[in-house]
Amino acid sequence: MDTKSKNNWLIYILQCSDDSLYCGITNNLEKRLKQHNGEIKGGAKYTRSHRPCKLVYKEESASRSEAAQREAIIKNMSKDEKQELINLLGRDE
Repeated sequence: MDTKSKNNWLIYILQCSDDSLYCGITNNLEKRLKQHNGEIKGGAKYTRSHRPCKLVYKEESASRSEAAQREAIIKNMSKDEKQELINLLGRDE
């Protein structure tokens, strides 16, 4: 899978240093992870204070719109539901 293509959108979940979970979308996962962990400029305000963050889940989406819709669904899940999603569909180290 080419995570740098502008047409390949991903929904991802990060596990932060305090065991909290952060969900986001991107079309360049490698760059986004570096941003969240402070290796390059950018990243979410939340993850800046919860580093380091580790990728624990990713899911492909056909478009940015579909990725944003799925992200909203995941963000509305409880932490237990998110953990179940991670456990059911496998961890991505």
